[in-house]
Amino acid sequence: MEFRLLGSVALVTEDRDVALGPAKRSSLLTMLLLRPNSAVNVGQLIDALWEEEPPTHAKTVLQGHVSRLRALLAEHGAEAYGVELATQGSAYVLRMPESLVDAHRFEELVGLAGVQRRPADAVRMLREALSYWQGPALTGTVHSRPLEAAASGLEEMRLASVEALAEAYGQLGEHGRAAAVLRTEAVAHPLRESLAAALMLALARSGRQSDAIDWYHRTRRLLVEELGVDPGETLSEAYATLLRSAEPVSVPRPAVEVRAPAPEGLPRAPRGFTGRGAELAALDRAVRAGEGPVCLVTGPAGVGKTAFAVHWAYERRADFPDGRLFADLRGFSETPAPETAAVLREFLLALGVSPQRIPEAVDARGALFRSLTAGRRLLVVLDNARSSEQVRPLLPGGDHCATLVTSRDRLGGLIASDAARPVPLGHLKAAASAALLTTVLGEERVAAEPAAATRLARLCDGLPLALRVTAARLAERPQWTLDAMVGELADEQSRLALLDVEDRGVSAALRLTVQQLPESAARMFRAIGLHTGSDLDRFAAGALAGTTPGQASADLDRLAAAHLLTEAVPGRWTPHDLVRLYARHLAPQADPEGLPRLLDHYLYTGLAADAAAEPGSQPCYTLPADARRPASTREFEDRTAALDWYAAERAALEGAVTAAAALGMHDRAWRLALVPWPLMLRRIGDGWTPLLEAGLASAEAIGDLDAQSRARALLGWILHEEGRSAEALVHLEKAPGLAARAGDPISEAIAYVNYAAVLDATGEHERAGLLMLHAVDLADRTGHPSTQVLTLQHLAGHCLKAEEYEAALAHTLRAGELVSPDAVVVRASLQITRGEALAGIGRLEEAADQLERAIVAADAAGFTEGSARAAAHLSRLTANR
Repeated sequence: MEFRLLGSVALVTEDRDVALGPAKRSSLLTMLLLRPNSAVNVGQLIDALWEEEPPTHAKTVLQGHVSRLRALLAEHGAEAYGVELATQGSAYVLRMPESLVDAHRFEELVGLAGVQRRPADAVRMLREALSYWQGPALTGTVHSRPLEAAASGLEEMRLASVEALAEAYGQLGEHGRAAAVLRTEAVAHPLRESLAAALMLALARSGRQSDAIDWYHRTRRLLVEELGVDPGETLSEAYATLLRSAEPVSVPRPAVEVRAPAPEGLPRAPRGFTGRGAELAALDRAVRAGEGPVCLVTGPAGVGKTAFAVHWAYERRADFPDGRLFADLRGFSETPAPETAAVLREFLLALGVSPQRIPEAVDARGALFRSLTAGRRLLVVLDNARSSEQVRPLLPGGDHCATLVTSRDRLGGLIASDAARPVPLGHLKAAASAALLTTVLGEERVAAEPAAATRLARLCDGLPLALRVTAARLAERPQWTLDAMVGELADEQSRLALLDVEDRGVSAALRLTVQQLPESAARMFRAIGLHTGSDLDRFAAGALAGTTPGQASADLDRLAAAHLLTEAVPGRWTPHDLVRLYARHLAPQADPEGLPRLLDHYLYTGLAADAAAEPGSQPCYTLPADARRPASTREFEDRTAALDWYAAERAALEGAVTAAAALGMHDRAWRLALVPWPLMLRRIGDGWTPLLEAGLASAEAIGDLDAQSRARALLGWILHEEGRSAEALVHLEKAPGLAARAGDPISEAIAYVNYAAVLDATGEHERAGLLMLHAVDLADRTGHPSTQVLTLQHLAGHCLKAEEYEAALAHTLRAGELVSPDAVVVRASLQITRGEALAGIGRLEEAADQLERAIVAADAAGFTEGSARAAAHLSRLTANR
């Protein structure tokens, strides 16, 4: 089995190509193949499957295509090849060996060709790579922006590979073959200047000088007529080469007076540099991987990018015998960034050009710099770059120079335009952090308190700048223990202040990063300081900043590009602790309505999640009259997606309850405490009591009787499940009366049935049975099906314990008529109880049938506890037959 993207999208078996069906199904498969073994969320898939605005039923259509694609894969033995289309929360992932995709094999061969020393080997690999192409990439898919962008990217790689193949032929002296390869593509892409330039040089080298010059004029004319532009630098330099010499491959000497020094422009080597072995090795590989490599060292403020780059440059001095140049581009600095012309002037002076011979125009200076570096083995370090545009004019020429760029930004443009190879620097691990402290404080002092050193590393986020500031403070106070410093830094209110020394420190570094952000991203960063949790999604971010989820996503991506956030889990962004503290420091500058908007966002989203997790159930609250509807509310595909959301947002919801109460918004606080009730019932022993007690306190603060009843009913049930039945009964005894006084019969019925269930468990069976009958009667009067089902379920369970099997069966049958088709977990629970009741009556075959069905239903719903319970009953039943 294999998959094809380089031509018509296809699933290919040993026998034939498998018909995928409509274009949307091919597009679905394509999106998953473009990111194999990675989760692709539903929103991205919908964007790809519709050219225009997707219809309201887009998710349903998508799910249908997913089901059919799964069936196709299963039908053709995908499992045997390690291929599985899995659901992951609100996303899908195609798990598979990437070698089954032709695009992956193509990219792998191209990468291998790029590191071959022998041109003949490169030719062989590139020809094999290009043989995978059977037409335009992604043929047969929907003409949507995501898919067209992916197809364009693949086509760009193909063209670059053709150019590389021609270059390899040229290195073998086979200039005619190089020209033949290039001509076909140059005809198909007449405005691609790099193709035209390469073809011109190949024609000239094969003795067809006039054809080469004709091709230049043809291309120049097309550029003027079609685009209204003159030839760019690549094409112009190729033409100038043709005109200057009958030997096109010679490199002209610059017409300036030049000495031949080996410049040494690096700052002093960093002291106390430690760790980073893996990253140094990665940089070594990146430098060796290509000709004229550009390597991009990225990471957050204070992570030690400059020290890392300079240390590596000193360590690899022998690799660059023609010298090393260094420029601080001050992209994230209080001082204005230097002009490109000024940096080029310093470089030219270092390379031996006399001041009188340096051109005035910046373009001319750049051309001279590239000419002078073309034949040298030189290292250029461009530190603290703000943008790709700032870097490009400063890149040297030739294949033997290497450029090392450091930046707090990802500089994706430089990766796209100049094949820059990223070398990301992360926060230091505990051992490396301790080693850094040792370089300042000495081995004996750190070794005496290893646990405190580990804690210091954690409080400093493993950030070298923070660790150095901490070490400096300890060095000034030899009488202090490391544990004492831990105690100081543990206070979040003062931690950032302690991590600043004079003009250096974490706050200063982060301030400069934030200053360079676009206004919308800076506004988002300030808003994140109001957040009540450790991570957030685009919907919560949009609520905080008062913008749409789409704009929020763009702002979050921008913050991630600036290394202020990480997207550790797809769709959820997290700041490191020190960044979070700095954002909180800026929170007073944020929109004061941001936090109230976030609270209402959680209320709206909580109702949507509850409806997906427990279809048909009574909402655990009504919205406050003044609640503000968010710009967009997250939708949940099923119970699993809702439960995943509760789990992801638990810390934020707990923080939101505290924040709401502190603001005096108790009407929000008690509701927020009840939001994750479906997860509470599923993870009953996970320590929910403090959250519910806080919710109850807010309900009492505003005298809301219905809120008090709901909070006490749920809190009592949780306490009982924790083994604290005496405390539980205190709350459960009060809950029904509060609901009755509030005039809410549904809450009253639920409160009674919870109270009765705990009484039943603690031995008061007769009273419990009477209260359950009363709860059923109340529920029947409300006519609310899910409440009726809940009370009947508990009554049936009570009857089972009392060995009143006929009554238990009758209650489950009646509940089965009322239960919603979507309430799959409740239906499975009823089937289990029904099976037990049938077994008690002696109708063993029917009992076994019910339990078998319950196992299937519970497994399908992910209700593992129910499945295990049904299986245990079935096992006992089978053993006794």
